[in-house]
Amino acid sequence: MHKNFHTIALSFIPNVGAVSARNLISYCGSAEAVFSQKKSQLLKIPGIGKMTAENIVNQKVFEKAAKEIEFIEKYKIEAFSFLDKQYPKRLEHCLDAPILLYQKGKTDLNQKKIISIVGTRKATHYGKKFVADLLEEIAGKNILVVSGMALGIDGQAHKSCVENNIETIGVMGHGLNHFYPEKNKKTAKEMLMQNSSLLSEYNSQESFVPANFPKRNRIIAGMADATIVVESEVTGGSIITANIANTYNRDVFAVPGRNKDKYSSGCNFLLKTYKANLLENANDLLKHMIWDDESTPKKSKIKQMELMLDLNSTEQKLVDILKTSDGISSDDLMLKTKLTGSKIATTLLELELKGIVIGLPGNLYTLN
Repeated sequence: MHKNFHTIALSFIPNVGAVSARNLISYCGSAEAVFSQKKSQLLKIPGIGKMTAENIVNQKVFEKAAKEIEFIEKYKIEAFSFLDKQYPKRLEHCLDAPILLYQKGKTDLNQKKIISIVGTRKATHYGKKFVADLLEEIAGKNILVVSGMALGIDGQAHKSCVENNIETIGVMGHGLNHFYPEKNKKTAKEMLMQNSSLLSEYNSQESFVPANFPKRNRIIAGMADATIVVESEVTGGSIITANIANTYNRDVFAVPGRNKDKYSSGCNFLLKTYKANLLENANDLLKHMIWDDESTPKKSKIKQMELMLDLNSTEQKLVDILKTSDGISSDDLMLKTKLTGSKIATTLLELELKGIVIGLPGNLYTLN
């Protein structure tokens, strides 16, 4: 039996979305345990009604799950849940993230540096050239690029990644049993030949629904450290992605355009309302994300700092933990040190003021 058989089965239960599925697994202990509960027990779980409980108990979705596993094994597709190590760690912090993802390709979804690039389907020459130039400039910087495989800016992002040998992820708004839009199919095939991947939360048995495309934007935003918007109307789907990224506490960048250009209005709006950082070239991105200078190993830099500064026992404890990580949250520091949240926050602030610690996107901390 596939290790995620029961998670796949759970994803087929009508009206059970990402949040309610996580809730069920949390209450029952595992996806397998969900299906072993009695109806009366399921009804005690907040948000679970009679129809949903009945659909779980009768286990009719097991047949669909078996069919899905047959499909993914035939086409060499990986299916992993939010409890598996392959699952994007950045997505784990997003409450509405999917419990299950399907991946065609072998790309590591937990790389150190990840950006997403989004924009209008009706991209201008200016927008496409900006994307092509940006990706040419960051080639060799080990940055994974996420986008939505759509026409326009998305398609240009994936195409330029292939041309510059940059790993890229295409997040689909449908199952991996077909491909849309057809125009980008050639690029998708080239991506798979260059260690890139196609990713989807949808199974092969779901209907092709246009509403799925805006929904997948949360994955594009949640997987990345930063989201870059290149050309969009104020009401465009890319603005939705940028807003989602902001709610996830991720960095957002927007490429400015002329004030009367239709497809620059969204980017200019993000900048005007302080919802995005100005992006004119790759250097703006690399400097803001602190990805521009990796020539000096962190350990040697911090050792020099330690010799110059006298750290108290609490500060030294945090520094010792941070030495072993490229980025760790204050919550994880609390678990490792058994210190209070206020003590962690105060100590981190002191270390930042001393130039020893820096904050990273996603509320993570690392050594300077």
